[in-house]
Amino acid sequence: MKIALAQINTTIGDFHGNVARILDFHRRAASLRVDLVLAPEMSITGYPPRDLLMKPSFVADGLAALDSLAVQIKGPPLIVGFVDRNTGVGRSLRNSAAVIESGKIIHRIHKTLLPTYDVFDEDRYFEPAESTAAIQLAGKRVGVTICEDIWNDEDFWPSRLYRRDPVRELKSQGIELLLNISASPWHLRKEETRFRMLQTIARNDHIPLAYCNAVGGNDELIFDGNSFAFNASGEMIARGKSFEEDLVVVDFDENQKGTGPVADDGRNLFHALTLGLRDYVRKCGFKSVVLGLSGGIDSALTACIAVAALGKENVLGVAMPSKFSSEGSISDARSLAKNLGIQFEIIAIQPQVESFRAALAPLFAGRAEDTTEENLQSRIRGATLMALSNKFGSLLITTGNKSELATGYCTLYGDMCGGLAVISDLSKMQVYELSRWINVHPKETGLADGVIPTDSITKPPSAELKPNQTDQDSLPPYEILDQVLAAYVEKHESAGDLVKRGFDPKLVKDLIRKIDFNEYKRRQAAPGLKVTSKAFGIGRRIPIAQQYRES
Repeated sequence: MKIALAQINTTIGDFHGNVARILDFHRRAASLRVDLVLAPEMSITGYPPRDLLMKPSFVADGLAALDSLAVQIKGPPLIVGFVDRNTGVGRSLRNSAAVIESGKIIHRIHKTLLPTYDVFDEDRYFEPAESTAAIQLAGKRVGVTICEDIWNDEDFWPSRLYRRDPVRELKSQGIELLLNISASPWHLRKEETRFRMLQTIARNDHIPLAYCNAVGGNDELIFDGNSFAFNASGEMIARGKSFEEDLVVVDFDENQKGTGPVADDGRNLFHALTLGLRDYVRKCGFKSVVLGLSGGIDSALTACIAVAALGKENVLGVAMPSKFSSEGSISDARSLAKNLGIQFEIIAIQPQVESFRAALAPLFAGRAEDTTEENLQSRIRGATLMALSNKFGSLLITTGNKSELATGYCTLYGDMCGGLAVISDLSKMQVYELSRWINVHPKETGLADGVIPTDSITKPPSAELKPNQTDQDSLPPYEILDQVLAAYVEKHESAGDLVKRGFDPKLVKDLIRKIDFNEYKRRQAAPGLKVTSKAFGIGRRIPIAQQYRES
């Protein structure tokens, strides 16, 4: 049997565009004489549509798009994800797969396991399938599953989230081939977990397996592709590209061999963030971006990702020095812009700062200067960048990292201004690691060798809002801070756990207080691209007005 995996990039709600893309890949697959074509989960609607699903017109338009697709399918059958109505008891919708052959929908298969954790909220919208059933397709007895349905194998997971296992249910029905259509968002090392899980199923159940995953960015989520196929011995025989569309042809009758995913965090992070930014800009209707260039490492990394995603002609970098800005910061920003080939402008903000201070002086009389005056600079920079964004129709992208966002070391309506937080899920140490990786991988990135100035990487990080300021005036060394951040936010370790691991109790208490207290800032931050297992965003829901504090 010869199968094509249509690893496509769809846009939420673009029914016409999504159908056209599916048809294009189906026609290309048909020309290769395949027996069957798979497209990802919810390819018709795009994933995840979230509360658009509560609009009856959205559901109706999606079903109409499916019907228009079906009548155009000639040649090999197509399995494609869509949103169906539920005609029985329960929630009004189903997450479903349509099997289309000769212009007609011959099977409708519903998802059994509905993820409701982290960024997933499918139980909010969908009714699960009551049962599973194998189907006859291209002369084979086939089991069709949808994403989470395949993520509950008892041989792989030490503890399972669901009582049912659709794969085992289908196996008991004598299937000869297992298929899975997915929209599985990426985070660091997830492609390795998927690979090992799918390989375990194919090998232990002795069933050939084909897995078709979506690719592309939709809001905070990045889908990496990396579609796989395994033979009944658990040997990988095909794999889709990472972070780009691909048509993967799998011939189960030939002795194909494939290579597994590459565990290169630098490469994967760079291409994930590039894809996420490019798709966010494109799918939101922008063509260009603007960002502040401080001469520091965060803005340098963000600018590199922007150029790789959009091209140098579509990136504007702006330095906005005050009297506290060092000459080195301005020269580093200028060098970076020159290395990237982007437009670079300098807008001095000291006159605006003095104007604000003069206007506020009567009200502030008798009070000592504090972070209020420091933050005026950041807010003037934010207003300046927003003016450029409005005037030129460019998306303003923020340059803050996860360490800053976690501890509140950022200014509301200042450096937090923008439409997308590109590196907000990278800790400061990850920012350094990725920047160094970019500097020595020009062929992989398409950027100049050593594109980020050395001083931007080696100098002590500073917001430069007062004389001789460094980040470590307010924060512990990032090497320590980032370990606590990862343990507390991503691994859900307690304060007691951290102290037992050897971290200073006072430091742990202070950092956890900062992380908990600054939830109100994060709620007002720009959406950020998710690249870790737990990002600040839709997958982390902490109340703002609450009094719980860990002892």
